[in-house]
Amino acid sequence: MVTIRKKQIGEQTYYYLEHTVRKKENIEKKEQYLGKTIPKNIEGLKKEFVYTLYKKRWYSILDKIKHGFTQEIKHTPPSAREIEREKFTVHFTYDTQKIEGSTLSLRETADLLERGITPKARSFRDVKEAEAHKLIFEEMLTIKKDLSLNLVLYLHRKLFETTKGDIAGKIRKHQVAISGSAFLPPTPVEVYPLLQDFFKWYTKNKTELNPVELAALVHFKFVTIHPFSDGNGRISRLLMNFVLYKHHYPFLNIHYEGRSSYYTALERAQTKKMEFIFVQWFVKKYIKEHQRYVT
Repeated sequence: MVTIRKKQIGEQTYYYLEHTVRKKENIEKKEQYLGKTIPKNIEGLKKEFVYTLYKKRWYSILDKIKHGFTQEIKHTPPSAREIEREKFTVHFTYDTQKIEGSTLSLRETADLLERGITPKARSFRDVKEAEAHKLIFEEMLTIKKDLSLNLVLYLHRKLFETTKGDIAGKIRKHQVAISGSAFLPPTPVEVYPLLQDFFKWYTKNKTELNPVELAALVHFKFVTIHPFSDGNGRISRLLMNFVLYKHHYPFLNIHYEGRSSYYTALERAQTKKMEFIFVQWFVKKYIKEHQRYVT
């Protein structure tokens, strides 16, 4: 628990954030200087302080996940790896589409993508976008170039060219809103400059950040810009896995059943303008999903 500690030196009062951390048999106290007065945004500072403290511990676990994953890959026959990849593709496509309102069940998605069986009495749009998502996910993994605006526009165009040709691969020029969210995306005139800043940020930080943190921030920053009329969530989830794959980390699937905490983390981070809230949720989710690689 983070507490505020007051230190009196002569007639002057100083304030610190203090948090107790247990390391095996020892207990350490960590502190952060606040100033001579308690800041108004103290709750946000407390959360950021805890996030910073746990960052190093999380990243050592993430390193173990990468190592365990790499070792598993080495000892898994190519045909078995391909089966696992196909299985992930089906589940990822089902969940990312379902989050956005698709009517296809997991079984229907599997039958469609693995056996070419088109489900009856289902939306043409849902079927075609599921097929397109599978294809672009698989193609994305063969792309040698790094993340760029051209890549993003290409993925979006391929996802929607059959169902929504009027918006496919096009930056929006109108205001949009997110159903059920208190966050209002940027205005149309802000979108392109924000995208330019996003890719500059990515170029600067892609080798500086832990890849899982990078994937989380790529997802968060892109979906917050919300550059398309539709499909921003799906593209952002593709991009996060693109980043993870480029750095040889296992993929992450955000499950439809767990969408509530996902939505909450996104909205809180967006409305409070504290991206670390989403990063913290993302890293915890990632570690939980890949706990089997931690030895």
